[in-house]
Amino acid sequence: MTGLFDAQAPRPLADRLRPRSLAEVVGQDHLVGADGPLGRMLAQGRLSSIILWGPPGTGKTTIARLLAERIDLAFEPLSAVFSGVADLRKVFDAAAKRRALGQGTLLFVDEIHRFNRAQQDGFLPFVEDGTVTLVGATTENPSFELNAALLSRCQVLVLRRLDDDALEQLLLRAEAAMERPLPVDGDSRSTLRAMADGDGRYLLNLVEQIYALAPAQPLDAKGLAAAVQKRAPLYDKGQEGHYNLISALHKSLRGSDADAALYWMARMLAGGEDPLFIARRLTRFAVEDVGLADPQAVQQALAAWDVYERLGSPEGELALAQLVIYLGTAPKSNAAYLAFNAATKAARETGSLMPPMHILNAPTRMMKELGYGSGYVYDHDTADGFSGQNYFPDGMPRRHFYKPVDRGFEREVKKRLDYWDRLRGRSQEGDEQ
Repeated sequence: MTGLFDAQAPRPLADRLRPRSLAEVVGQDHLVGADGPLGRMLAQGRLSSIILWGPPGTGKTTIARLLAERIDLAFEPLSAVFSGVADLRKVFDAAAKRRALGQGTLLFVDEIHRFNRAQQDGFLPFVEDGTVTLVGATTENPSFELNAALLSRCQVLVLRRLDDDALEQLLLRAEAAMERPLPVDGDSRSTLRAMADGDGRYLLNLVEQIYALAPAQPLDAKGLAAAVQKRAPLYDKGQEGHYNLISALHKSLRGSDADAALYWMARMLAGGEDPLFIARRLTRFAVEDVGLADPQAVQQALAAWDVYERLGSPEGELALAQLVIYLGTAPKSNAAYLAFNAATKAARETGSLMPPMHILNAPTRMMKELGYGSGYVYDHDTADGFSGQNYFPDGMPRRHFYKPVDRGFEREVKKRLDYWDRLRGRSQEGDEQ
Protein backbone atom coordinates (compact mmCIF):
# COMPACT_ATOMS: atom_id res chain seq x y z
CA MET A 1 0.00 0.00 0.00
CA THR A 2 1.32 3.45 -0.91
CA GLY A 3 1.50 5.93 1.95
CA LEU A 4 0.69 9.63 1.84
CA PHE A 5 4.32 10.69 2.15
CA ASP A 6 5.98 7.91 0.11
CA ALA A 7 6.86 10.34 -2.68
CA GLN A 8 8.83 12.46 -0.21
CA ALA A 9 10.72 9.53 1.33
CA PRO A 10 14.40 9.16 0.35
CA ARG A 11 15.02 6.56 -2.34
CA PRO A 12 18.29 4.82 -3.14
CA LEU A 13 20.04 5.93 -6.31
CA ALA A 14 19.60 2.48 -7.85
CA ASP A 15 15.83 2.78 -7.39
CA ARG A 16 15.70 6.33 -8.78
CA LEU A 17 17.58 5.23 -11.88
CA ARG A 18 15.42 2.22 -12.67
CA PRO A 19 14.73 2.18 -16.42
CA ARG A 20 11.36 3.55 -17.43
CA SER A 21 11.32 1.65 -20.71
CA LEU A 22 12.90 -1.51 -22.08
CA ALA A 23 15.07 0.68 -24.33
CA GLU A 24 16.80 1.98 -21.19
CA VAL A 25 17.73 -1.50 -19.94
CA VAL A 26 21.51 -1.88 -20.35
CA GLY A 27 23.48 -4.99 -21.21
CA GLN A 28 20.55 -7.16 -22.31
CA ASP A 29 20.03 -6.20 -25.96
CA HIS A 30 20.10 -9.89 -26.90
CA LEU A 31 16.74 -10.19 -25.07
CA VAL A 32 14.99 -6.82 -25.28
CA GLY A 33 16.28 -5.68 -28.68
CA ALA A 34 14.06 -5.84 -31.75
CA ASP A 35 15.57 -9.19 -32.76
CA GLY A 36 15.57 -10.60 -29.22
CA PRO A 37 12.87 -12.98 -27.92
CA LEU A 38 11.22 -10.32 -25.75
CA GLY A 39 11.42 -7.74 -28.53
CA ARG A 40 9.65 -10.13 -30.91
CA MET A 41 6.95 -10.99 -28.34
CA LEU A 42 6.23 -7.31 -27.69
CA ALA A 43 6.10 -6.55 -31.42
CA GLN A 44 3.38 -9.20 -31.69
CA GLY A 45 1.54 -7.81 -28.66
CA ARG A 46 1.81 -11.00 -26.65
CA LEU A 47 3.87 -12.37 -23.80
CA SER A 48 4.36 -16.03 -22.90
CA SER A 49 5.44 -17.25 -19.48
CA ILE A 50 9.19 -16.93 -19.04
CA ILE A 51 11.99 -17.61 -16.56
CA LEU A 52 14.64 -14.89 -16.32
CA TRP A 53 17.91 -16.52 -15.29
CA GLY A 54 20.93 -14.39 -14.49
CA PRO A 55 23.23 -13.03 -11.79
CA PRO A 56 22.12 -10.33 -9.32
CA GLY A 57 21.86 -6.74 -10.49
CA THR A 58 21.28 -7.48 -14.18
CA GLY A 59 17.69 -6.20 -14.43
CA LYS A 60 15.39 -9.18 -13.90
CA THR A 61 12.85 -7.35 -11.73
CA THR A 62 12.97 -4.23 -13.89
CA ILE A 63 12.35 -6.18 -17.09
CA ALA A 64 9.37 -7.97 -15.54
CA ARG A 65 7.77 -4.68 -14.43
CA LEU A 66 8.32 -3.04 -17.82
CA LEU A 67 6.88 -6.04 -19.65
CA ALA A 68 3.69 -5.76 -17.61
CA GLU A 69 3.41 -2.07 -18.55
CA ARG A 70 4.00 -2.70 -22.26
CA ILE A 71 1.41 -5.49 -22.52
CA ASP A 72 -1.02 -3.72 -20.14
CA LEU A 73 -1.08 -6.48 -17.53
CA ALA A 74 -1.67 -6.07 -13.82
CA PHE A 75 1.70 -6.50 -12.11
CA GLU A 76 1.68 -8.85 -9.10
CA PRO A 77 5.14 -9.17 -7.51
CA LEU A 78 5.97 -11.95 -5.05
CA SER A 79 9.19 -13.09 -3.42
CA ALA A 80 9.55 -16.82 -2.92
CA VAL A 81 11.62 -16.06 0.17
CA PHE A 82 8.74 -14.36 1.98
CA SER A 83 5.66 -15.91 0.36
CA GLY A 84 3.81 -19.16 0.84
CA VAL A 85 0.81 -21.06 -0.47
CA ALA A 86 -1.68 -18.61 1.08
CA ASP A 87 -0.07 -15.70 -0.76
CA LEU A 88 -0.17 -17.59 -4.04
CA ARG A 89 -3.83 -18.45 -3.55
CA LYS A 90 -4.70 -14.77 -3.05
CA VAL A 91 -2.86 -13.81 -6.22
CA PHE A 92 -4.55 -16.54 -8.26
CA ASP A 93 -7.98 -15.57 -6.94
CA ALA A 94 -7.41 -11.90 -7.78
CA ALA A 95 -6.06 -12.85 -11.23
CA ALA A 96 -9.14 -14.98 -11.94
CA LYS A 97 -11.42 -12.02 -11.08
CA ARG A 98 -9.41 -9.70 -13.34
CA ARG A 99 -9.56 -12.22 -16.14
CA ALA A 100 -13.33 -12.31 -15.90
CA LEU A 101 -13.27 -8.53 -16.46
CA GLY A 102 -10.88 -8.85 -19.41
CA GLN A 103 -7.70 -7.83 -17.54
CA GLY A 104 -4.62 -10.09 -17.59
CA THR A 105 -2.10 -10.54 -14.78
CA LEU A 106 1.68 -10.80 -14.87
CA LEU A 107 2.81 -12.71 -11.80
CA PHE A 108 6.44 -11.91 -11.08
CA VAL A 109 8.09 -14.37 -8.66
CA ASP A 110 11.54 -13.35 -7.50
CA GLU A 111 13.89 -16.18 -6.44
CA ILE A 112 11.38 -18.67 -7.84
CA HIS A 113 13.81 -21.54 -7.21
CA ARG A 114 13.12 -21.07 -3.48
CA PHE A 115 9.65 -22.56 -3.89
CA ASN A 116 9.64 -26.31 -3.28
CA ARG A 117 8.49 -28.82 -5.89
CA ALA A 118 4.92 -29.00 -4.59
CA GLN A 119 4.59 -25.20 -4.60
CA GLN A 120 5.95 -25.06 -8.14
CA ASP A 121 3.34 -27.62 -9.20
CA GLY A 122 0.70 -25.23 -7.86
CA PHE A 123 1.50 -22.77 -10.67
CA LEU A 124 0.79 -25.26 -13.44
CA PRO A 125 -3.02 -25.03 -13.88
CA PHE A 126 -3.02 -21.21 -13.69
CA VAL A 127 -0.17 -20.88 -16.18
CA GLU A 128 -1.74 -23.55 -18.40
CA ASP A 129 -5.16 -21.83 -18.66
CA GLY A 130 -3.71 -18.31 -18.92
CA THR A 131 -5.02 -17.02 -15.58
CA VAL A 132 -1.53 -15.59 -15.05
CA THR A 133 1.47 -14.96 -17.24
CA LEU A 134 4.34 -16.15 -15.08
CA VAL A 135 7.67 -14.33 -15.06
CA GLY A 136 10.04 -16.06 -12.67
CA ALA A 137 13.47 -14.73 -11.74
CA THR A 138 16.31 -16.90 -10.50
CA THR A 139 20.05 -16.76 -10.01
CA GLU A 140 20.25 -20.57 -10.08
CA ASN A 141 20.28 -22.93 -13.05
CA PRO A 142 16.57 -23.58 -13.79
CA SER A 143 17.29 -27.07 -15.11
CA PHE A 144 18.52 -28.02 -11.63
CA GLU A 145 16.06 -26.06 -9.50
CA LEU A 146 12.69 -25.98 -11.30
CA ASN A 147 10.21 -28.73 -12.09
CA ALA A 148 10.37 -30.14 -15.60
CA ALA A 149 6.61 -29.61 -15.91
CA LEU A 150 6.94 -25.91 -15.09
CA LEU A 151 9.96 -25.48 -17.38
CA SER A 152 8.04 -27.05 -20.26
CA ARG A 153 5.47 -24.24 -19.97
CA CYS A 154 8.02 -21.42 -19.77
CA GLN A 155 10.75 -20.06 -22.01
CA VAL A 156 14.08 -19.68 -20.19
CA LEU A 157 15.85 -16.41 -21.04
CA VAL A 158 19.44 -15.91 -19.87
CA LEU A 159 20.52 -12.45 -18.69
CA ARG A 160 24.21 -11.62 -18.97
CA ARG A 161 26.33 -10.04 -16.27
CA LEU A 162 26.80 -6.39 -17.16
CA ASP A 163 29.96 -5.78 -19.17
CA ASP A 164 32.23 -2.76 -18.86
CA ASP A 165 30.32 -0.69 -21.43
CA ALA A 166 26.98 -1.34 -19.70
CA LEU A 167 28.41 -0.38 -16.32
CA GLU A 168 29.85 2.83 -17.79
CA GLN A 169 26.38 3.72 -19.10
CA LEU A 170 25.07 3.41 -15.54
CA LEU A 171 27.85 5.67 -14.26
CA LEU A 172 26.94 8.31 -16.85
CA ARG A 173 23.27 8.13 -15.86
CA ALA A 174 24.21 8.49 -12.20
CA GLU A 175 26.28 11.60 -12.98
CA ALA A 176 23.38 13.07 -14.97
CA ALA A 177 20.98 12.41 -12.09
CA MET A 178 23.37 13.91 -9.52
CA GLU A 179 24.19 16.79 -11.91
CA ARG A 180 27.92 16.56 -11.21
CA PRO A 181 30.81 14.28 -12.15
CA LEU A 182 31.65 11.31 -9.99
CA PRO A 183 34.59 12.38 -7.77
CA VAL A 184 37.07 9.70 -8.89
CA ASP A 185 40.03 9.82 -11.27
CA GLY A 186 40.23 7.83 -14.52
CA ASP A 187 41.94 4.75 -13.11
CA SER A 188 39.59 4.66 -10.13
CA ARG A 189 36.60 4.81 -12.46
CA SER A 190 37.80 1.60 -14.13
CA THR A 191 38.49 0.07 -10.73
CA LEU A 192 34.99 0.97 -9.59
CA ARG A 193 33.47 -0.90 -12.53
CA ALA A 194 35.66 -3.90 -11.77
CA MET A 195 34.56 -3.82 -8.13
CA ALA A 196 30.92 -4.17 -9.18
CA ASP A 197 31.70 -7.50 -10.89
CA GLY A 198 28.85 -7.16 -13.40
CA ASP A 199 26.20 -6.13 -10.83
CA GLY A 200 24.53 -2.84 -11.84
CA ARG A 201 22.66 -2.38 -8.57
CA TYR A 202 25.85 -2.87 -6.57
CA LEU A 203 27.68 -0.34 -8.77
CA LEU A 204 25.04 2.32 -8.17
CA ASN A 205 25.15 1.65 -4.43
CA LEU A 206 28.91 2.22 -4.52
CA VAL A 207 28.38 5.43 -6.50
CA GLU A 208 25.91 6.66 -3.89
CA GLN A 209 28.46 6.02 -1.14
CA ILE A 210 31.12 8.00 -3.00
CA TYR A 211 28.79 10.96 -3.56
CA ALA A 212 27.86 10.90 0.12
CA LEU A 213 31.55 11.08 1.08
CA ALA A 214 31.94 14.29 -0.99
CA PRO A 215 35.76 14.06 -1.07
CA ALA A 216 37.65 17.32 -1.53
CA GLN A 217 39.73 15.76 -4.32
CA PRO A 218 38.83 12.98 -6.79
CA LEU A 219 39.59 9.62 -5.24
CA ASP A 220 42.57 7.69 -6.57
CA ALA A 221 42.68 3.87 -6.48
CA LYS A 222 43.98 3.81 -2.90
CA GLY A 223 41.36 6.27 -1.71
CA LEU A 224 38.62 4.36 -3.50
CA ALA A 225 39.65 1.08 -1.87
CA ALA A 226 39.56 2.76 1.55
CA ALA A 227 36.16 4.34 0.89
CA VAL A 228 34.19 1.40 -0.47
CA GLN A 229 34.23 -2.36 -0.22
CA LYS A 230 34.74 -4.63 -3.20
CA ARG A 231 31.81 -6.87 -4.06
CA ALA A 232 32.36 -10.47 -2.93
CA PRO A 233 32.83 -12.73 -5.97
CA LEU A 234 29.78 -14.71 -7.03
CA TYR A 235 30.51 -18.30 -6.12
CA ASP A 236 28.28 -20.87 -4.46
CA LYS A 237 30.22 -24.01 -3.56
CA GLY A 238 27.13 -26.16 -3.85
CA GLN A 239 25.50 -24.71 -6.94
CA GLU A 240 26.09 -23.57 -10.52
CA GLY A 241 29.27 -21.58 -9.92
CA HIS A 242 30.93 -24.58 -8.34
CA TYR A 243 30.42 -26.75 -11.42
CA ASN A 244 31.12 -23.98 -13.94
CA LEU A 245 34.50 -23.06 -12.47
CA ILE A 246 35.77 -26.59 -11.93
CA SER A 247 34.77 -27.32 -15.53
CA ALA A 248 36.70 -24.23 -16.66
CA LEU A 249 39.74 -25.36 -14.67
CA HIS A 250 39.62 -28.91 -16.05
CA LYS A 251 39.15 -27.82 -19.67
CA SER A 252 41.88 -25.17 -19.44
CA LEU A 253 44.30 -27.85 -18.27
CA ARG A 254 43.16 -30.20 -21.04
CA GLY A 255 43.85 -27.39 -23.50
CA SER A 256 47.38 -26.99 -22.04
CA ASP A 257 46.66 -23.41 -20.92
CA ALA A 258 48.35 -23.30 -17.55
CA ASP A 259 47.75 -19.55 -17.15
CA ALA A 260 43.98 -19.82 -17.62
CA ALA A 261 43.91 -22.84 -15.30
CA LEU A 262 45.75 -20.88 -12.59
CA TYR A 263 43.17 -18.09 -12.95
CA TRP A 264 40.20 -20.44 -12.53
CA MET A 265 41.75 -22.13 -9.52
CA ALA A 266 42.44 -18.73 -7.97
CA ARG A 267 38.78 -17.77 -8.60
CA MET A 268 37.62 -20.93 -6.82
CA LEU A 269 39.91 -20.36 -3.85
CA ALA A 270 38.84 -16.70 -3.60
CA GLY A 271 35.22 -17.89 -3.54
CA GLY A 272 35.88 -20.19 -0.58
CA GLU A 273 36.15 -23.54 -2.37
CA ASP A 274 37.63 -26.40 -0.35
CA PRO A 275 41.24 -26.82 -1.61
CA LEU A 276 40.98 -30.56 -1.01
CA PHE A 277 38.15 -30.72 -3.55
CA ILE A 278 40.47 -29.04 -6.05
CA ALA A 279 43.27 -31.49 -5.16
CA ARG A 280 40.97 -34.45 -5.82
CA ARG A 281 39.89 -33.07 -9.18
CA LEU A 282 43.49 -32.36 -10.21
CA THR A 283 44.43 -35.93 -9.31
CA ARG A 284 41.56 -37.18 -11.44
CA PHE A 285 42.83 -35.00 -14.28
CA ALA A 286 46.32 -36.48 -13.94
CA VAL A 287 45.05 -39.99 -14.63
CA GLU A 288 42.29 -39.10 -17.08
CA ASP A 289 43.90 -36.48 -19.32
CA VAL A 290 47.67 -36.90 -18.85
CA GLY A 291 47.83 -40.59 -18.09
CA LEU A 292 50.83 -42.50 -19.37
CA ALA A 293 51.96 -39.62 -21.57
CA ASP A 294 53.64 -38.53 -18.31
CA PRO A 295 53.45 -41.25 -15.63
CA GLN A 296 54.87 -38.76 -13.11
CA ALA A 297 51.73 -36.62 -13.30
CA VAL A 298 49.77 -38.71 -10.81
CA GLN A 299 52.77 -38.77 -8.48
CA GLN A 300 52.96 -34.98 -8.67
CA ALA A 301 49.23 -34.79 -7.93
CA LEU A 302 49.48 -37.03 -4.88
CA ALA A 303 52.52 -35.11 -3.65
CA ALA A 304 50.72 -31.74 -3.98
CA TRP A 305 47.68 -33.17 -2.19
CA ASP A 306 49.92 -34.44 0.62
CA VAL A 307 51.77 -31.11 0.88
CA TYR A 308 48.51 -29.20 1.15
CA GLU A 309 47.24 -31.49 3.91
CA ARG A 310 50.51 -30.98 5.80
CA LEU A 311 50.75 -27.20 5.40
CA GLY A 312 47.11 -26.12 5.07
CA SER A 313 46.10 -22.69 3.73
CA PRO A 314 47.51 -20.43 2.50
CA GLU A 315 50.98 -22.01 2.28
CA GLY A 316 49.74 -25.32 0.90
CA GLU A 317 47.91 -23.60 -1.94
CA LEU A 318 51.26 -22.99 -3.62
CA ALA A 319 51.64 -26.77 -4.01
CA LEU A 320 48.30 -26.84 -5.84
CA ALA A 321 49.42 -23.95 -8.05
CA GLN A 322 52.63 -25.82 -8.88
CA LEU A 323 50.58 -28.89 -9.73
CA VAL A 324 48.31 -26.88 -12.04
CA ILE A 325 51.36 -25.61 -13.92
CA TYR A 326 52.81 -29.14 -14.14
CA LEU A 327 49.56 -30.61 -15.46
CA GLY A 328 48.93 -27.71 -17.82
CA THR A 329 52.36 -28.09 -19.42
CA ALA A 330 52.45 -31.92 -19.43
CA PRO A 331 51.87 -33.96 -22.61
CA LYS A 332 48.25 -35.10 -22.76
CA SER A 333 46.71 -38.51 -23.40
CA ASN A 334 43.34 -39.99 -22.51
CA ALA A 335 44.31 -43.36 -24.04
CA ALA A 336 44.17 -45.18 -20.69
CA TYR A 337 40.79 -43.61 -19.93
CA LEU A 338 39.39 -44.66 -23.31
CA ALA A 339 40.95 -48.12 -23.00
CA PHE A 340 39.29 -48.77 -19.65
CA ASN A 341 35.91 -47.58 -20.95
CA ALA A 342 36.21 -49.84 -24.00
CA ALA A 343 37.27 -52.82 -21.89
CA THR A 344 34.37 -52.19 -19.48
CA LYS A 345 31.92 -52.14 -22.39
CA ALA A 346 33.37 -55.39 -23.79
CA ALA A 347 33.18 -57.03 -20.37
CA ARG A 348 29.47 -56.22 -20.15
CA GLU A 349 28.84 -57.48 -23.68
CA THR A 350 30.70 -60.79 -23.34
CA GLY A 351 29.20 -61.83 -20.03
CA SER A 352 30.85 -64.82 -18.31
CA LEU A 353 33.30 -66.12 -20.89
CA MET A 354 35.95 -68.33 -19.32
CA PRO A 355 39.67 -67.59 -19.71
CA PRO A 356 41.43 -69.92 -22.18
CA MET A 357 42.41 -73.23 -20.57
CA HIS A 358 46.14 -72.79 -21.02
CA ILE A 359 46.30 -69.80 -18.64
CA LEU A 360 44.25 -71.41 -15.86
CA ASN A 361 46.01 -72.78 -12.79
CA ALA A 362 45.68 -76.50 -12.13
CA PRO A 363 46.15 -77.02 -8.37
CA THR A 364 44.38 -80.43 -8.39
CA ARG A 365 44.91 -83.63 -10.36
CA MET A 366 41.38 -83.53 -11.73
CA MET A 367 41.91 -80.02 -13.10
CA LYS A 368 45.11 -81.16 -14.82
CA GLU A 369 43.27 -84.08 -16.37
CA LEU A 370 40.62 -81.66 -17.62
CA GLY A 371 43.31 -79.69 -19.41
CA TYR A 372 43.73 -76.73 -17.05
CA GLY A 373 47.13 -75.13 -17.75
CA SER A 374 47.85 -77.45 -20.66
CA GLY A 375 49.97 -75.81 -23.34
CA TYR A 376 50.90 -72.74 -21.28
CA VAL A 377 54.27 -71.26 -22.30
CA TYR A 378 56.31 -69.51 -19.60
CA ASP A 379 57.25 -66.23 -21.28
CA HIS A 380 60.61 -65.92 -19.51
CA ASP A 381 61.74 -69.20 -21.06
CA THR A 382 61.31 -67.89 -24.62
CA ALA A 383 64.08 -66.27 -26.66
CA ASP A 384 62.41 -62.84 -26.67
CA GLY A 385 60.79 -63.13 -23.22
CA PHE A 386 57.46 -63.06 -25.06
CA SER A 387 55.41 -66.11 -26.01
CA GLY A 388 52.70 -64.39 -28.09
CA GLN A 389 50.01 -66.72 -26.71
CA ASN A 390 46.35 -65.73 -26.66
CA TYR A 391 45.05 -64.47 -23.32
CA PHE A 392 41.54 -63.49 -24.42
CA PRO A 393 38.62 -65.92 -23.89
CA ASP A 394 38.21 -68.62 -26.49
CA GLY A 395 35.78 -67.43 -29.14
CA MET A 396 36.48 -63.74 -28.46
CA PRO A 397 38.65 -62.08 -31.09
CA ARG A 398 41.66 -60.14 -29.91
CA ARG A 399 40.83 -56.49 -29.19
CA HIS A 400 43.08 -53.42 -28.94
CA PHE A 401 41.52 -51.37 -26.15
CA TYR A 402 44.63 -49.34 -25.39
CA LYS A 403 45.77 -47.10 -28.24
CA PRO A 404 48.62 -44.90 -27.01
CA VAL A 405 49.19 -41.50 -28.55
CA ASP A 406 52.45 -40.46 -30.14
CA ARG A 407 53.21 -37.93 -27.37
CA GLY A 408 55.35 -37.99 -24.24
CA PHE A 409 56.18 -41.30 -22.63
CA GLU A 410 53.36 -43.04 -24.52
CA ARG A 411 55.49 -42.73 -27.66
CA GLU A 412 57.84 -45.26 -26.05
CA VAL A 413 54.94 -47.43 -24.90
CA LYS A 414 53.63 -47.48 -28.47
CA LYS A 415 56.99 -48.76 -29.72
CA ARG A 416 56.83 -51.65 -27.23
CA LEU A 417 53.30 -52.58 -28.22
CA ASP A 418 54.18 -52.48 -31.92
CA TYR A 419 57.21 -54.70 -31.23
CA TRP A 420 55.11 -57.25 -29.35
CA ASP A 421 52.48 -57.19 -32.11
CA ARG A 422 55.19 -58.11 -34.61
CA LEU A 423 56.41 -60.98 -32.40
CA ARG A 424 52.82 -62.15 -31.91
CA GLY A 425 52.34 -62.19 -35.67
CA ARG A 426 55.46 -64.30 -36.15
CA SER A 427 54.32 -66.72 -33.45
CA GLN A 428 50.94 -67.17 -35.11
CA GLU A 429 52.61 -67.78 -38.49
CA GLY A 430 54.77 -70.46 -36.92
CA ASP A 431 51.73 -72.15 -35.38
CA GLU A 432 49.97 -72.21 -38.74
CA GLN A 433 52.99 -73.85 -40.42
